[in-house]
Amino acid sequence: MRATLLARREAQQEEPSRALADAALGERLRALLEARPVRCIGFYWPVAGEFDARVVLTDWLASGNAGDAREAALPVVVQPHAPMAFHAWRADSPMKAGRYRIPVPEEEHVVVPELLLVPCVGFDADRYRLGYGGGYYDRTLAAWPAARKPVTIGIAYEAGKLDALPRELHDMPLDAIVTEAALY
Repeated sequence: MRATLLARREAQQEEPSRALADAALGERLRALLEARPVRCIGFYWPVAGEFDARVVLTDWLASGNAGDAREAALPVVVQPHAPMAFHAWRADSPMKAGRYRIPVPEEEHVVVPELLLVPCVGFDADRYRLGYGGGYYDRTLAAWPAARKPVTIGIAYEAGKLDALPRELHDMPLDAIVTEAALY
């Protein structure tokens, strides 16, 4: 299932309709973020045909007031099979290669996001997500203090929507999923 969805998403990356889908997803995401009173958003560096949220986050950071002190952060795999940390990011942040060669901020300033944008390879109507299979987001969210759990927003394309995903006891639904066509 994962391999099929990844291949489908990467193939659609080359289609002319992908630019329209990205624009629509970006607008839905902007509206969602502006409606949420949060100061720190964790997101992801795009890989494997994922939606690139960096422009949306750069705009969100710039649209805050002087007293707003908005922050964005990228996940960092500190060690294999452990919860991730989040390091502060800005559009001009110097980057370095992290684990799996995914760029991470060079400066290791740890922040705690109030809202997480979570990449989805696939998802279902109950807001469960299919990721890459490493379990990093599951472990990170499970280790988060209950009183400070972030709002979780999945980022996906409609092509990744499935009727139902297989679930395990540790799987938790996301608070919402945004695509180019809908907000679930």
